[in-house]
Amino acid sequence: MYSAIARNKRNTVVIILAFLLIVGALGFLGGYLAGNVSVGVVVLLVALGYALLQYFLAGRQATAIAGGIEIDRTTEPRLWRTVENLAITTGMPMPRVFVIDDPAPNAFATGRDPDHAIVAATTGLLAIMDDTELQGVMAHELGHVRNYDIRVSTMVFGLVVAVGFLADVLLRISVFSGLSGRGRNNDSGGGGNPVLIVAGLVAVLVAPLAAAVVQAAVSRQREYLADATGAMTTRYPEGLARALEKLEAYGRPTRSQNSSMAHLWIADPMRPGVMDRLFSTHPPLPDRVARLRNSTDRF
Repeated sequence: MYSAIARNKRNTVVIILAFLLIVGALGFLGGYLAGNVSVGVVVLLVALGYALLQYFLAGRQATAIAGGIEIDRTTEPRLWRTVENLAITTGMPMPRVFVIDDPAPNAFATGRDPDHAIVAATTGLLAIMDDTELQGVMAHELGHVRNYDIRVSTMVFGLVVAVGFLADVLLRISVFSGLSGRGRNNDSGGGGNPVLIVAGLVAVLVAPLAAAVVQAAVSRQREYLADATGAMTTRYPEGLARALEKLEAYGRPTRSQNSSMAHLWIADPMRPGVMDRLFSTHPPLPDRVARLRNSTDRF
């Protein structure tokens, strides 16, 4: 586990560098398309500043996007006690706990470190899980916290949003530049130059695609690791295995469809489809169940 935590901290640096390359390329391409490098520099600085801001605010933003409401031991005692007992067992600080009014059974953890962690569960999850299964799910989420997955996931969340912001700006710059160039060419009797618009459209398509690949790669192995960490915490992997089976049987898309935070949830919250499966941020639930049951003797 400790080697996994150290690896996650190193991966944070690698992931940030990968996203910075994407963001930097988009920023300077925007400046080139606008015919003014300073435009690209300004856009790049704004995007990086936004990503840095996300590092500190992404947890609250994620719960806001999902519609989470913070609870305490009196408003939702069952969930609160479950999280509190697991926090005491693992010796970690008590995270903030949120409930999301959504019939889709799901849960997630976010925050930049264990001292600023947030865990959230939907009402749909609380309705179908018994106490042992709920304990398994929340042990999984606290596993993300203990393994510092939440720091990596939070950075990915912020940087994916930044890439989307830059791609949108770049599309507008490319279209505006293309239209302006066409107008000037028409005035002089020449035809429009479509290269600018094509370049902008290609960048807009490729950049989010690259971000999605990084996002998926970050999440899949971390789900397996969090499953193992949760099983070690409860010493009862069957509880989490049964919970994952229920998520497979009763799962549905969450009301809030946001691809930038899909990797945070315990089960993929997006609508099924070919592209969703291709860039899925989660390994298949049956595979996770099989791994848990095959490793029962280790716990």
